[in-house]
Amino acid sequence: MKAGRKQWIGLAVLVLPVLLISVDLHVLSYALPFISASLAPSGSQLLWIIDIYPFMLAGLLLPMGTLGDRVGRRRLLMAGAAAFGAASAVAAFSPSADLLIVTRALLGVGGATLMPSTLSLIRNMFHDDGQRRIAISIWTGAFAGGAMLGPLMGGALLEHFWWGSVFLVNLPVMALLLILAPLLLPESRDPHPSRFDLLSAGLSLAAILPTIYGVQHIAQDGIGWLPVLAIATGLALGVVFVRRQRSTAEPMLDVRLFSSRAFTAAISTNTLGVFAMVGSSLFTTQYLQMVMGARPLIAGLYALPSAGMAMLAAGLAPVLVRRVRPGLVVCAGLLVGAGGFALLSQLDVTGQTGLLIAGIMLMAGGVTLVLTVSSDLIIATAPPERAGSVAGLSQVATEFGGALGISLLGSIGTAVYRGHLADAGAPESALDTLGGALEAARHLPEPAGITLAAAARGAFTHGQHYAMIAAAVGLSLMALLAPVMLRSVRRAGRPQPRPDRSGRHVMR
Repeated sequence: MKAGRKQWIGLAVLVLPVLLISVDLHVLSYALPFISASLAPSGSQLLWIIDIYPFMLAGLLLPMGTLGDRVGRRRLLMAGAAAFGAASAVAAFSPSADLLIVTRALLGVGGATLMPSTLSLIRNMFHDDGQRRIAISIWTGAFAGGAMLGPLMGGALLEHFWWGSVFLVNLPVMALLLILAPLLLPESRDPHPSRFDLLSAGLSLAAILPTIYGVQHIAQDGIGWLPVLAIATGLALGVVFVRRQRSTAEPMLDVRLFSSRAFTAAISTNTLGVFAMVGSSLFTTQYLQMVMGARPLIAGLYALPSAGMAMLAAGLAPVLVRRVRPGLVVCAGLLVGAGGFALLSQLDVTGQTGLLIAGIMLMAGGVTLVLTVSSDLIIATAPPERAGSVAGLSQVATEFGGALGISLLGSIGTAVYRGHLADAGAPESALDTLGGALEAARHLPEPAGITLAAAARGAFTHGQHYAMIAAAVGLSLMALLAPVMLRSVRRAGRPQPRPDRSGRHVMR
């Protein structure tokens, strides 16, 4: 049965929290200097202000998706919206770093209820394959657009208001969601819910949190015994979680879905796409502000063309998969994205604006095309009654991809940066980050300060070169694998195999 006008208006309501969460993931980076000046957090507190939100978000996505299947996705969405709005209000006026850390944690809890709820509601509102693809393309476009528009919004707000304004923008959106959701969104849940498995929920949280903690801190501080131990602990607990899901009669996550090569390929390409996109933003943001010298608002304006390209790619995806096999569409998107990273690898200290804009446009368009198709393939495999848990898994893959992108690409860039500066005889205080080097240069007499700043910018662009090449190679290799792994998935509108509840493939 095809969806009507009410469902499409309901989709517009579901896009609101997705857009906002995506903006929130990226808007804080510009506010950190203002938060540091106002609240004077210690180095450890500043790290927790940054990290606690994605940690809580990633750790609770899978349990919250399963909880939505049980208690009702709309009910969980509204509870999350209320929590997200309340935490935003407190965060905006936090008088201390400790309170801001607590409220950022609560924002992560609220975000974990919102993301899988929106995707699982789409799965149950749009039963027609073609309409569902269009709906998911709009959902993906909002998520990708939010990632690009976050810096622009942050820059505009911080040019005119205090740092708390980046949190207050959440309030009207959450209020609108609470008013419209009961009117436009149908309630849906598993008609025969199993008992909520607290042990599995605890194991998933215990596996995800230390793994992401370790990955992110290796990127920030280099390899050390504590982050390596955290990753090892998280992986070991992940094995225990998977074994429990295999043995229990009513698993939180049906791991048999991974027996489908198409499902595994969709999860893998989704993770790799976010890996590349988030990892690249670590460099382009610093390049704009610290190499080109752009103010936050101007730096945000550079994101507008890529946001437009991301939304265009999301809109093209459902059209393309009706004419071309999804595996070939994914392959094309990965190659376009790889081309964008190849352009970004050519940036140098002269500030090549045209090359930068072309690179991020190709990267954003190609990766968004991949994310749109892979998100639909992931959610299409889910039985409607288990849509929440699969949506949660999709978002966990997204969070892992982002953390790995920051860690691996950031580590490559940092290693090259430190090597070049060390060879140039730079002081120890300049070897950690470009920002630290520019601050050290500011306190040196001329011409030593100018020389250090120029050397640091040159070392950063060298590190960026190798990191972008690594991203391009990763996308290119996945482009070779995607058509093979997705060859069983036919063009939209043609019968194709789909795993049933027992894991066998049936035709739809």
